[in-house]
Amino acid sequence: IAQKLLTISVEDALSYLDQVKLQFGNQPQVYNDFLDIMKEFKSQSIDTPGVISRVSQLFKGHPDLIMGFNTFLPPGYKIEVQTNDLVNPLQPQAMTPTSQSNPSIPAYPSPRSPPMQLHPPLSGTPTGPPMQNNQPVEFNHAINYVNKIKNRFQGQPDIYKAFLEILHTYQKEQRNAKEAGGNYTPALTEQEVYAQVARLFKNQEDLLSEFGQFLPDANSSVVSGGLKSYNNKKPKLLNLKDSSVAEASKHGVGTESLFFEKVRKALRSAEAYDNFLRCLVIFNQEVISRAELVQLVLPFLGKFPELFNWFKNFLGYREMSHIETYPKERATEGIAMEIDYASCKRLGSSYRALPKSYQQPKCTGRTPLCKEVLNDTWVSFPSWSEDSTFVSSKKTQYEEHIYRCEDERFELDVVLETNLATIRVLETVQRKLSRMSAEEQAKFRLDNTLGGSSEVVHRKAIQRIYGDKAPDIIDGLKKNPAVSVPIVLKRLKTKEEEWREAQRGFNKIWREQNEKYYLKSLDHQGINFKQNDTKVLRSKSLLNEIESIYDERQEQASEENASPPTGPHLTLAYEDSQILEDAAALIIHHVKRQTSIQKEDKYKIKQIIYHFIPDMLFAQRGELSDVEEEEEEEEMELEEGASKKHNGVPGSGSPSKSKLLFSNTAAQKLRGCDDAYNLFYVNNNWYIFLRLHQTLCTRLLRLYSQAERQIEEEVRERDWEREVLGLKKEKNDNPAIQLRLKEPMDIEVEDYYSAFLEMVRNLLDGNMEASQYEDSLREMFTIHAYIAFTMDKLIQSIVRQLQHIVSDEICVQVTDLYLAESANGASGGTVSTQSSRSSVEAIYQRKAEHLMSDENCFKVMFLRNRGQVQLTVELLDTEEENSDEPMEAEVRNLTYSTTPELREHLARKPVFLPRNLRRIRKYQKGREQLDKEACEGGKKSLEKEKMECMFKLNSYKMVYVFKSEDYMYRRTALLRAHQSHERVSTRLHKRFQAWVEAWVKEHVTRDMSAETNKWLMGEGRDGFLPCTTSRQPEVLHFMNINKYRVKYNTSTKAP
Repeated sequence: IAQKLLTISVEDALSYLDQVKLQFGNQPQVYNDFLDIMKEFKSQSIDTPGVISRVSQLFKGHPDLIMGFNTFLPPGYKIEVQTNDLVNPLQPQAMTPTSQSNPSIPAYPSPRSPPMQLHPPLSGTPTGPPMQNNQPVEFNHAINYVNKIKNRFQGQPDIYKAFLEILHTYQKEQRNAKEAGGNYTPALTEQEVYAQVARLFKNQEDLLSEFGQFLPDANSSVVSGGLKSYNNKKPKLLNLKDSSVAEASKHGVGTESLFFEKVRKALRSAEAYDNFLRCLVIFNQEVISRAELVQLVLPFLGKFPELFNWFKNFLGYREMSHIETYPKERATEGIAMEIDYASCKRLGSSYRALPKSYQQPKCTGRTPLCKEVLNDTWVSFPSWSEDSTFVSSKKTQYEEHIYRCEDERFELDVVLETNLATIRVLETVQRKLSRMSAEEQAKFRLDNTLGGSSEVVHRKAIQRIYGDKAPDIIDGLKKNPAVSVPIVLKRLKTKEEEWREAQRGFNKIWREQNEKYYLKSLDHQGINFKQNDTKVLRSKSLLNEIESIYDERQEQASEENASPPTGPHLTLAYEDSQILEDAAALIIHHVKRQTSIQKEDKYKIKQIIYHFIPDMLFAQRGELSDVEEEEEEEEMELEEGASKKHNGVPGSGSPSKSKLLFSNTAAQKLRGCDDAYNLFYVNNNWYIFLRLHQTLCTRLLRLYSQAERQIEEEVRERDWEREVLGLKKEKNDNPAIQLRLKEPMDIEVEDYYSAFLEMVRNLLDGNMEASQYEDSLREMFTIHAYIAFTMDKLIQSIVRQLQHIVSDEICVQVTDLYLAESANGASGGTVSTQSSRSSVEAIYQRKAEHLMSDENCFKVMFLRNRGQVQLTVELLDTEEENSDEPMEAEVRNLTYSTTPELREHLARKPVFLPRNLRRIRKYQKGREQLDKEACEGGKKSLEKEKMECMFKLNSYKMVYVFKSEDYMYRRTALLRAHQSHERVSTRLHKRFQAWVEAWVKEHVTRDMSAETNKWLMGEGRDGFLPCTTSRQPEVLHFMNINKYRVKYNTSTKAP
């Protein structure tokens, strides 16, 4: 009966299981119940009729599934479904329930599992599930085995895929043999399958032994076939003809039989001994080489050095000299693993020399020149520290496109050149045959090279065209070249024309891809610049930058018990005053096209850009256009004689004065001075505008400088080619243009910068796409163009801040205060006379701090020294120095001089230290706020006094009332703590680390340190539980730490 079992393919089982899942997608319990039925049948809890009954009941109402189950029933069993859904099971009458066979459902662990008919193990194998009534290995056993492989090599998916490929190839060979009806000999036998799996599962004895249960022929050959001679070069091992190893002495010498007896006793397991014999069988069948046999038996004999050495000596195996010449195409994988590169000769950090005993693989196509220039000695052997933070450069998406095009082009070129080389070889053979007689042609034969110089190149070309039939074609070319060469040559030429035509189509696609992505692939910084720059130029980011510097100084001063240092927090440079004109032109160009800005505000913005900013930067003023001046004159005539208000600030009676804000300032008079400064106290909006304006000028200058460098390089290259080579370089002689990587530019190098400014205007106006703008910049400025990608966003941010400056009340008051103090001489002058203006500048500062008491106050200075202009910004502390009384402000800023006026003032009012005044005023202000909130019922106060106490009359002891307390909270304390947390933690850690290193250097020796590291890693210590310790560097609380993780073996319970 077992011989009559149907051979079911895995595809059938997969299809059936998928149907069950599809039909009961909303009822997963049905699918699980079906698997439970199969498990119960495996354990012999139910018989075949019981399976039929339960499956029919489970799939009731689904006749297609019930009828489909017939495929997996043993011969004689059948399920019929009638029209009224009644199930009629049929079974053979001559069979009893105890002799019925299992439904032969093959193993199917996953959709990727290739089809393979698994077979039962040897009846004499002591381990593994026993055979039941000569039935095949059960369905669930095969599933569990393949799942075990998948889980074992979860981190090595290549091994699992290779295993599935072996099974797929084996089943394909078996199917071909069955269809041929005995006229086809499978190229892959069970012994070869076992050998391939054995190489794949190195050091995995349990998987290998369990796999042997599914290959009865390979297993029986171990017992019946024994070992035979490999070839004349290999020693003859025992030729065992009987299944009993005890009879081996009848057929072999005593030493050999004694060796096998020792091995059988040493392994202590019949299963392990059978696996050892399987390795010898596949070696005798010339499936594996001598070196591979040694690798296979290493798990068996590695623990017994005496037996292992005898075995290697008997094989004639020598370390580092075991390169086999059979089979010819066998790769030498694994050989490199046997070389100890650490002990080889070293060249630099990454190269090692192969040992002299290493036998080089044969290469038949080398010429004397190849032997002279090619490297056969040095191999790459990179090494790095585990703690290294080096990260390899990651390709951008545009680089990936370029690399992919090159890979595809290379692969196609290899195919075409291989095919062309084969055509040339066969054409030579054909011409040779044409000169022969018929008898000579009949006797003519080709060798493995097919008339050429390489065995591999031409064989690959034929395999690429003929596929599985390639061996027959090659065999025909060797035995009967007169007939086969013209046929194969015609086919090769046909394919040559097809592939050349396809190459022409691909070249067009590749050229388009290269032109599209070439410049973008070179631009590494432009990918992330746009996103990061948007964050950097936000108003919040610019304010946080200077506030963090301010807080750091305050924190440092408080730790050192010193007064906070004075001086600028930021220093920015204006390197070229000529660039101010380009920046002003771009800003005003965008301002003119903003419909949301009133006409009067636009004129004020123009005055700021054309007059005020150049005056502050000691540059030439810009000129307003004639049209604008005429419009202003007409407006002044209409408004003459009437005073008006603008931005909430009353204007003067003269309209000309209300329009011309910066007609006569001290900064305008300092333009010719070389050593001078301008002073300006500003709020947040002015500060952000000045930062953005300086950024715009810097970026414009960088692009202008790059354009100048490109002009110089172009002129230098043209002169060199004209003088040295006598050539005149054309515009399209650029290598990238010649290689069709980019289109030629219509703009001359001399016009790059002006063309860039025009593109920015078009981008601001919406007449140009952002992608086209970026591509044009890359063509002109190459990898330096990224700095201008966000130019439109930068200008738009500047215009928004200018709109606030001319419309917000506080901003207008800041400007008016500057103009008023400028008339008093408090807004700057020459550096040499600064001391004479200290008092008026101090008054200007106090007024500015009072005006900007609700927001930040910045002290901005424009310094000019030896032609260099710098912008310095200092954030002032206005939180504690605000006062509503001018007298107290004067007391805070006392200058200790003995003038009569000061003595008279001190006689009228007591003198307090400024810090005491600040504290008392702050306390009084806080108390007033608390009282106000208490009256309004507010609960969010910064200070509460609820402390209550009671006295015991009998003991006169004072006790505090439960849940009554006083607490005080300082504003911005938590924010400053968050901001200074990293700095304080890092400094304290460095201080502690310095102390530890000094102590270690004095008290800890190098050996003690090494022992400590070994103890941490669990090395070199007896009595430790078996475990694996790994060290992972991490960053915790802004500090680098080493995190040790201990993983105990599954068989050992961790403490």
